[in-house]
Amino acid sequence: MTGDQESTAEQARSSGRSRRKLWWPAALAAVVALGLGVPALVSSGTPASGSSSSAPSTDSAEAGFARDMATHHQQAIDMSFIVRDRTQDQAVRTLAFDIINTQANQRGMLMGFLDQWGLTQASAAKPMAWMGHTYEAHDGSLMPGMATNADLDRLRTLSGRDAEVFYLQLMLAHHRGGMDMAQAYVDAAKNDVEKRLAQTMVNGQQAEIDLISSMLTERGAKPTP
Repeated sequence: MTGDQESTAEQARSSGRSRRKLWWPAALAAVVALGLGVPALVSSGTPASGSSSSAPSTDSAEAGFARDMATHHQQAIDMSFIVRDRTQDQAVRTLAFDIINTQANQRGMLMGFLDQWGLTQASAAKPMAWMGHTYEAHDGSLMPGMATNADLDRLRTLSGRDAEVFYLQLMLAHHRGGMDMAQAYVDAAKNDVEKRLAQTMVNGQQAEIDLISSMLTERGAKPTP
């Protein structure tokens, strides 16, 4: 084999390795989606309604949870984008990246449920009314655990360790509120597909709560009261 032929062969092998690196995360995501029962969502003419053949009503726990958790997730995504640009700490940036990707994916599933059921993404109902919860919304904090607009404005002004600690404190409270809501839906669910997704949220956010708590300790900080 000539030198040119060897070079061409090596380039082909490198290209193959690169394609495999790009394709395996997509394959893993597909497996996760199958495990959550997403085919029930996207199958032609079949609502993602677990064991029921009819779509949930707009005032159901299924619809209420989908709308509220999508809103809750969006703020976590927003906070994570903010801190990503306010610190160079690799551990915090990795956590923020994981939250952005995980919660954006889950939010897309929740919006997909509503679309499949022919329901609007917003309603006139108060947040968490589906679970009989009353919360006095204030300054952009619509549900337990959500940061206020003032909190987000402050996060945007911080940098370095100060930004890391404040983000971790906000996200700890945020996860606790989100996990409580997800567990409430798991307990009341009539939709097997959405219930599995909610249980995934409970498990994942509990793991991140433990991680965030340890990250705060490492920085000599405590959760906010």
